[in-house]
Amino acid sequence: MALGERLKESRVNKGYSQGNVADHLHISRQSISKWENGNSYPDLDNLVKLSTYYEVSIDELLKENQELKKKIEENKGKIEENVQKLAFIRGSSEKDEGLILLVLSFLGFLITPLGLITSPILIFRNKKTNTLHKFIYVACICCIAYNLFTGYGILSDIFSWGTTTVEYLG
Repeated sequence: MALGERLKESRVNKGYSQGNVADHLHISRQSISKWENGNSYPDLDNLVKLSTYYEVSIDELLKENQELKKKIEENKGKIEENVQKLAFIRGSSEKDEGLILLVLSFLGFLITPLGLITSPILIFRNKKTNTLHKFIYVACICCIAYNLFTGYGILSDIFSWGTTTVEYLG
């Protein structure tokens, strides 16, 4: 917003006419019109008198809209943050381990004690930037449950847990 526009806005906000301002400053109404249209600028003495008459600081009259600048700076910050997030995602997609981790979790199904060891490591290693990260979590949890179940079955066969012994008399 230019100086003329801010002068006009300040005048209108106070409810003054160009004639009122001109009478107060002891100048012609045409001078006020030229200032507001941007055809000329007030001298320093008149600028001080205007700021007092309009009850605004000289900084507000001379500087750009501070609220707009703050919003622009906030938006720049948000944009920069989003650009960094996007760069992180793009950069880490080159190192996507999703398929490898998924294959390793399925290998844990084949060898029973191996799944109990590798699945927690795979869960820890998995990142949200991996393409299959949710599926890897599910596969690892299923692998742990499967390994616990089959491990219990193997141990119960070895130690005869949960079975009854029947003797036949001859």
